[in-house]
Amino acid sequence: MDFIDIDLIIKLGISALLGLIIGVERELKRKPLGLKTSLVISIISCLLTIVSIESAYMFPGNDNVRIQMDPLRLAAQIVSGIGFLGAGVILRRGNDHISGLTTAAMIWGAAGIGIAVGAGFYSEAVAGVVLLIISVELIPFTMAKLGPKKMFKKELLIKITVDHQESIEKVLHKLQEEKINVIQTRIKDLKEQPLHLLELKARVNSKQTVTSIYYTISYIDHVKGIEIIS
Repeated sequence: MDFIDIDLIIKLGISALLGLIIGVERELKRKPLGLKTSLVISIISCLLTIVSIESAYMFPGNDNVRIQMDPLRLAAQIVSGIGFLGAGVILRRGNDHISGLTTAAMIWGAAGIGIAVGAGFYSEAVAGVVLLIISVELIPFTMAKLGPKKMFKKELLIKITVDHQESIEKVLHKLQEEKINVIQTRIKDLKEQPLHLLELKARVNSKQTVTSIYYTISYIDHVKGIEIIS
């Protein structure tokens, strides 16, 4: 058992545990970064950091050649190399809404935690995970309760089919009365005349459900069809 490096096993174990915590948080929210992905990122980042540090002192050179290596040169490439995984979870939806940025940042964070553990910064890595979980769980909840009113809003893409051209202004006015704040409007003629399509980007209270908004709009006069993308 002399060939087993206990320090290496401890580092990989701690990295796996901290990566597991990040993975569980994302898994509970049904995000692309799950348990397996988070574990692989944190463990391999830790391993590459260890290899980078250890290999820097394996080639001391000789009388003719002096080899100098940056102990964290390989580990430094993890930060940029992990970017392709983060890019894979960022999506641009049809309503110009970008999603997946938090998950991409968590992937970057899992790699950072692995690097910190591999370099021997155990307490810093643990503190980083604790602050990470607080940042994505507790702070958003607190801000939703105590933050400014603008933070209570969410954006939706709403497509409404109206029966006549003259009805467009009436429908838009009614939406404002129902506190559906339209911030962008696109009007399109349909082949099935005299129907017209309204493509609206609207801002509503975050506590309102999509179904309640759907029912509200469906009861507006002159509305013949509705599609809501959240």
